[in-house]
Amino acid sequence: MKIQVRDVPPRSVWALRQAGVHPLLAQLYAARGVHAAEELDDGLARLLPPASLQGSTEAAALLADALASGKKICIVADYDCDGATACTVALRGLRLLGAQHVSYLVPDRVIDGYGLTPPIAERVKAIGADVLVTVDNGIASIEGVARAKALGMQVLVTDHHLPALINGQVVLPGADVIVNPNQPGCGFESKSIAGVGVMFYVLLALRAELRARGVFDAGSQPKLDALLPLVALGTVADVVKLDANNRRLVAQGLKRIRAGALPAGIASLFKAAGRQAPVATTFDFGFALGPRINAAGRLADMTLGIECLLTDDPVRADALALMLDGINRERRHIESGMREQAQLAADAMIDEDEEPPPALAIFDPDFHEGVVGIVASRIKDKLHRPTFVFAASQAPGKAHELKGSGRSIPGFHLRDALDLVAKRHPGVLLRFGGHAMAAGCTIAEENFEVFEQALQQVAREWLDAATLTRRLDTDGPLAPEYRRADLVETLHREVWGQGFAAPTFSEEVEVVSQRLVGEKHLALKLKHQGQPVDGIWFGHTEALPARVTLAFRLDADEWHGVKRVRFLVEAAEIRPGKL
Repeated sequence: MKIQVRDVPPRSVWALRQAGVHPLLAQLYAARGVHAAEELDDGLARLLPPASLQGSTEAAALLADALASGKKICIVADYDCDGATACTVALRGLRLLGAQHVSYLVPDRVIDGYGLTPPIAERVKAIGADVLVTVDNGIASIEGVARAKALGMQVLVTDHHLPALINGQVVLPGADVIVNPNQPGCGFESKSIAGVGVMFYVLLALRAELRARGVFDAGSQPKLDALLPLVALGTVADVVKLDANNRRLVAQGLKRIRAGALPAGIASLFKAAGRQAPVATTFDFGFALGPRINAAGRLADMTLGIECLLTDDPVRADALALMLDGINRERRHIESGMREQAQLAADAMIDEDEEPPPALAIFDPDFHEGVVGIVASRIKDKLHRPTFVFAASQAPGKAHELKGSGRSIPGFHLRDALDLVAKRHPGVLLRFGGHAMAAGCTIAEENFEVFEQALQQVAREWLDAATLTRRLDTDGPLAPEYRRADLVETLHREVWGQGFAAPTFSEEVEVVSQRLVGEKHLALKLKHQGQPVDGIWFGHTEALPARVTLAFRLDADEWHGVKRVRFLVEAAEIRPGKL
């Protein structure tokens, strides 16, 4: 692990401090690319205008016409947290704006696979829908959209994923309207907006269209801000980059949750996770609520997650949240076993004292396809290599296929790597898609080794020693006057996440004493700049030298009514000869 300190532009720090930003926050923000206080304004008025999102105006007209003529609308959602929140936002929002006939359908991960397929289009038609709206999927559903159109339905695709590549060319589905910032020609600045954010923008555009048509005026129009807690949850849970626009959406959602203005389902999920909504953080979204909703799509039926977010009945919300909590416990149990098996498989690829291969592909017949993505992420984090984990398909008639989920490291665009594999080995990839950092694919089991070797070859060509070296960006030393519990709480209230990392400090400290707790965590007594402070390194058991450079986050715990700062250790950089 190479611990390095972020560059901090002094002019940006000065400008932020002159505007009244706390000195520590000014340093942290400047290191993350914020140059002026105006960029920190999280007011709704600062959101990018809906009209700048290509297709939103046309989508608004299509939906306004559907509402006016009483057409039946069906939402087709993805089976992850982004898809569940996007579906809920669509249903709640359309009903707020006057929709009388709106339903939803979520494909089954095992039986249906991802996205709008022809069979899904047929099921939507069978329930009597006139308009099919995709959320968090559809941009690569060429055949599914074509089937829906052939069945006489109007199709609106709302998505944020990259379009399909066929023979190296971008191919878009033949939908009536596409709203996706990553489609060719779209000038929307926030390319990282989540699927739930795209749907929220479509609703903003629809409300403007209905206002223009005289359905209501500015004073009587429905308020859509009640949807922002859902937008915030889906945005953080999907691990999209928190650019300025996404941070505003998340900040607005957090404000409402902390003030008690949140859907019953989110309140129940906080309760089931043992978290406190009045002090909600992005950490709660990413590590407590999001996984409980995702678990439904991985092991059961995402309908449970959507119904939890949809209901206004606190008693029903509590019951559904407890069900989701139970499914998540099962998910963790399955994941733990798979992670151990995957790690053994990865270790078998690595000779003693040698580096891992530049990319990993792991398959075991006992793996559960609903958890392969999480396991790939864990292995990627441990070995710092692009990693695919495969499981045998459980879909009827697909027993010969393997479904894989991949996670990548900075500098290796996973979807583009799959595209190159597909060009070099035609027919090996039956289906694939995704982003730079996460992607999925389906292959025939007999082609696993071909895929593995092809992926490793691309990795050898694209990755160099510098990229393959694990690095942790930090904010450098922590001034002792900032080691205060009230400041820790201030930091926790800010919006941190993907692309806008939570503060992590680093410097040399003295290790006064250390002991194992729970057999797998290292409890530390440290001296930080001559003053005592507690520390803990979760999941680490190896002893540290007397002096060591640590990377750590700040936390505050309470002892006998007194709040104390402690360091949550993330990494250590041990110089040769220090042990």
